[in-house]
Amino acid sequence: MRIVLVSMPWHALEMPSLQVGLLHSLLAGERPADEVTEYHGWLRWAEYLLTHSDGELTPQEYMTVADDQVFDGFGDWVFSGCLYDNEQWGTEQLTAYAARTGALVDNVLRMRPYASGFIAEAAREVLASNPDVVGMTSTFLQNMPSLALAREIKRARPEVVTVLGGSNCDGVMGYALHRNHPFLDYVVRGEAEKTFPALLAHVEQGTAPDDVPGVCWWDGGTSRANREAQGTLPIGLLPSPNYDAWQRDIEASPVSEFVEPKLVVEGARGCWWGEKHHCTFCGLNGSLMEFRSKPGEQLWSEITRLVERHKLLDVITVDNIISMDYFRDFLPQAADCPWDLRIHYEVKSNLSREQIALLARARVTHVQPGIESLSSRVLGLMNKGVSGARNVRTMRECENHALTCVWNYLYGFPGERDEDYTDIIDQLPALRHLQPPNGATRIALERFSPHFTNPALGFASRRPADIYQHVYQLPAKELEDLVFLFDAPAAGIRGEVEQRLLEEIDRWTAAYPSSRLLLEPSTDGDGTLVVHDERQGWPRRTHRLTGWEAAAFRELEHGRTPAALQRHLGQAGHSVPLGALQEWGHALLADGLVFRDQDTLLALPTQAAAVRAPGQDTRPRTSVLAHEEVV
Repeated sequence: MRIVLVSMPWHALEMPSLQVGLLHSLLAGERPADEVTEYHGWLRWAEYLLTHSDGELTPQEYMTVADDQVFDGFGDWVFSGCLYDNEQWGTEQLTAYAARTGALVDNVLRMRPYASGFIAEAAREVLASNPDVVGMTSTFLQNMPSLALAREIKRARPEVVTVLGGSNCDGVMGYALHRNHPFLDYVVRGEAEKTFPALLAHVEQGTAPDDVPGVCWWDGGTSRANREAQGTLPIGLLPSPNYDAWQRDIEASPVSEFVEPKLVVEGARGCWWGEKHHCTFCGLNGSLMEFRSKPGEQLWSEITRLVERHKLLDVITVDNIISMDYFRDFLPQAADCPWDLRIHYEVKSNLSREQIALLARARVTHVQPGIESLSSRVLGLMNKGVSGARNVRTMRECENHALTCVWNYLYGFPGERDEDYTDIIDQLPALRHLQPPNGATRIALERFSPHFTNPALGFASRRPADIYQHVYQLPAKELEDLVFLFDAPAAGIRGEVEQRLLEEIDRWTAAYPSSRLLLEPSTDGDGTLVVHDERQGWPRRTHRLTGWEAAAFRELEHGRTPAALQRHLGQAGHSVPLGALQEWGHALLADGLVFRDQDTLLALPTQAAAVRAPGQDTRPRTSVLAHEEVV
């Protein structure tokens, strides 16, 4: 059979589609007689915008929609008029949404007129290879572009079999997508590496796939949804992705001058923390929470092969959380490699100093540690299993090792109180030398999250998110099954406290490039510690710590309560009354040299000053799109 694997907008421009590359490799091994080609629709759309707008709609405008406006639904709206044969569809709802939220819609309003022409051209390109089957993957904003393409393919050539999969198809969402869009012959729910080849065998034989787990199919005019697969695939048995076609396309594309191509690898699926302590707000992984990871040797071998083949040194891992085994096997191998790699990894925020140092030695330059908050009580409401002081310590150690630390400050949790934030807000000016969050965001209600599955946690009243009103022309009951995001009455802080948090984080972001708080030993060699304070908003001064104060400050690098500090000092031969330690701690807090988390004090100065470019955005543009389950 002839098969075209498709990934549509709004995939990240600089990265290949892991889903397409992985399925291509899998089919080459399991169905070698098939002719498999790829259509990189996200790349073609960026090219189409660039050329047809005479250079006005650049890849930068594309990525604003793809990355920064994911949770506004704007990328789907651009293509919804194609699906409903009405270029004005949803425009009134979109402008009303923008008026309520302040969201900027100029880009998507300019893009909308090009969508129908692009979909027609995309269908022609896909059909040029005379495919028997077109398989599409959909995550986040890829639903509408994929649906519009599938419909156009069916109108042009009804005999072509259309298949949709991806994390947008997980659970009830996949069944709703299928039954509401008859031009989709099949929808695959769950991991496709086993399901897709089995489905292709049925297509080839002309038989009903009633025995293939997770498949939605048409039984006459009735949409059937097979029971989803029980258990998960052993990820170590999967092949390495094939990115050859992607590299040819990106290197020949006019978009290439706007992006730095990056490789995408997958070491693990699921979340080992979420298996036992599911973070209350997190809807990632859906029905595939079970954690599985490749052996470190296998992951390093895969990265080595891809780097050598494609001559690219930027590597994005899509793992939702790093396997702790990798600190014993994978990372030491990467640390010994002579290549100047730049690796992005999602980690847990309670890593040790030694683990963060190993990440840096292993060429991990970007980490996404899931910090989320600096309040221990709010972190408890999230079920994060970490304290605010530990999160700040992670930020400090990332600064010490020149790791870009990507995080967002989340708020709006049921049960949080103003006092959970006021003390933190008062202390944020002391953190201006550490990497700020990308912003502060009220949490979304995501399908599959504990907040969604257990209304008793605080979101009993909910409805499909407002963003879908300018995307889908479907009854409310169908939307309830189809969408990932929901709206609910706001919980937690609001008003003055919320505004103070947002404003202080804005000040932090502005101050960070020129702020330093640096600790160094005195050149006298007498154990004295010197702290140079060059933070914006603080008087420039130098602090000198001698004797027991120097020893105590070193202890505070770990985070200590006054009682624990007194005990450690006593073991080192310093007898200091508890009252003196408490008074000294208050003085340190007033000078912004420590962070206070309940009774714990944590030293804030760094021991290295990372190079920073004022105004430069060092974030990897993968904070959302990296969360792609290969289904």
